[in-house]
Amino acid sequence: MATAEERQKQIDRIEELPRLLEEAVRGLDDEQLDTPYREGGWTVRQVVHHLADSHANAVTRMKLILTEDHPTLKTYDQDEWAGLADSALPLEPSLAIVRGLHQRCTALLRAVPEEAWPRTAFHPERGDITLDDLLGLYAGHGANHVRQITDLRARQGW
Repeated sequence: MATAEERQKQIDRIEELPRLLEEAVRGLDDEQLDTPYREGGWTVRQVVHHLADSHANAVTRMKLILTEDHPTLKTYDQDEWAGLADSALPLEPSLAIVRGLHQRCTALLRAVPEEAWPRTAFHPERGDITLDDLLGLYAGHGANHVRQITDLRARQGW
């Protein structure tokens, strides 16, 4: 289990993600947004929409853990979701979702009492997970996707 200090750093990472994501995509045109970050990978546009989808699920999962006794969390096929029509939209709707979600998520997480961090849920693909586990997972998740975008920009000279 993470220490209180480690948790605060993870919450800070969640809080700063919207700004870092917006900086990573700033100035990209449609052709650049529709470039995969790696061969066979999602496009930059799909990555941004994925972050909105994934982090909406994350906040829901965290709330379930906080309000229910060992809930079973719903999984989804992120690759199928990335292929749906809304993943071709302009970025702004998903950037707005990420901004709002992260503001709410940060407020929620900063208010979690120490005794709630070990609360658990059952994840059908991962088994039993704690709120602490979810915090660590999603603190790194957004940063990883931003890095994919910034690495692509560096490789392409954008």
